[in-house]
Amino acid sequence: MKSILLVEDDIAFSQMLKRFLERHKFNIVLSHSIAQSKSLIKEEHFDLIFTDLRLPDGDGISLLDDVKHSLKHTPVVLMTSYAEVTTAVKAMKNGAFDYISKPFNPDELLEIIKNALEENPETSKEGALNTKISDTNKKQKAKKESATSNPTFITGISKASKKLYEYIDLVAPTDMSVLITGESGTGKEVVAKSIHLQSTRREAPFIAVDCGAIPKEIASSEFFGHKKGSFTGAFNDKIGHFEAANNGTLFLDEVGNLSYENQIQLLRALQERRVKPIGSNTEIEVDIRLITATNEDLLKAVEANTFREDLYHRLNEFSIQVPNLSERQSDIILYADFFLSKANTQLKKEVVGFSSEVVKRFQNYSWPGNLRELSNVIKRATLLTTGDYIEVTALPEKFKTDAQQKSGIENFSKKDNEKELIINALNEVDYNRTKAAKLLNITRKTLYNKMKEYDIK
Repeated sequence: MKSILLVEDDIAFSQMLKRFLERHKFNIVLSHSIAQSKSLIKEEHFDLIFTDLRLPDGDGISLLDDVKHSLKHTPVVLMTSYAEVTTAVKAMKNGAFDYISKPFNPDELLEIIKNALEENPETSKEGALNTKISDTNKKQKAKKESATSNPTFITGISKASKKLYEYIDLVAPTDMSVLITGESGTGKEVVAKSIHLQSTRREAPFIAVDCGAIPKEIASSEFFGHKKGSFTGAFNDKIGHFEAANNGTLFLDEVGNLSYENQIQLLRALQERRVKPIGSNTEIEVDIRLITATNEDLLKAVEANTFREDLYHRLNEFSIQVPNLSERQSDIILYADFFLSKANTQLKKEVVGFSSEVVKRFQNYSWPGNLRELSNVIKRATLLTTGDYIEVTALPEKFKTDAQQKSGIENFSKKDNEKELIINALNEVDYNRTKAAKLLNITRKTLYNKMKEYDIK
């Protein structure tokens, strides 16, 4: 049975969380302060540490630093409120495994615990320990190299993001053609470049081409090049995209926009791995890895005879669906923090972060424009902000109406929802305070104090 240290000063909430995790076969040890936690860590072994960011004698960051110094393999997960998410993001850079914003639902909680325990080498069987450490180090090294070369690729923590990274990790080392699908603004080119940077071709060129911006009349010249004088306006020799990407990766964005004639030319080049510049008698051998992207349904285009089926299958040796931003709620503040940093640099500003209300509205907005919309909203808000934090007044009008909070069947509550937890317990036992205190696993005195604090009659 895996042992988890839960550090939380909200007694009612911690007891509720303890009972829930114990029902899922975890051994839970409670602590209500940093000092108590440090003593427990010296006395007992824990597979995972869950800590609130705000504690009576300090914050979870100091506990994280202490754990990373003495127990570097023990994962630490931070529990935060909306207003503290930016701080939690920075904590992840200092070694925290993950963070989870209150209120959170049980499935989200269990998923984070599962991922943390799987990545902790000390929870593996001893026989596979060295192999797991080695594999983990290799993956971390590859991701660091990718992040350094591709700073716009943010490693998200949502379930949808983790599935995306799994696919990228699987296909990147191969030479398979990849078809990336997803809504406009989801970052398909960023995914393509990440695949390139994790491949054996990472030292070779990555050439990105927007097929929607190429008129069909000059597509052959753009793809395969031309010789000087081969047609009106050909004043110089031109190297085509295929030749420019030789030994590297050619990324064709919005490939569904290619004309039927251009599709035939593309298919021939992919089959023969040779291209002939316009006006030349010599074919050039090319060795490329092809990645394509579209926000259209190419299968429907095939059925409508506007996209060649043989080309579709050539492009779709492996497909990746990039999730939209509304499916990556846990990542929104990660991306917001990145775009804020970028906006500060571009606009020569020093905005620190976001107000709690802005974070709430970001979390509850549907983001139809995905990452592109988020980037634009934050850049505009950064320009308008004169203080340390972006406030709702700096956001577009659509954010200024009260955001409707998401609801779940069973949500764990943060401190400002403790009142609801106590009322529910009282209702369950017909306002018998002794039974309610027992149900909440707190003393009657604590219950009375809480009822007085929240004006519960």
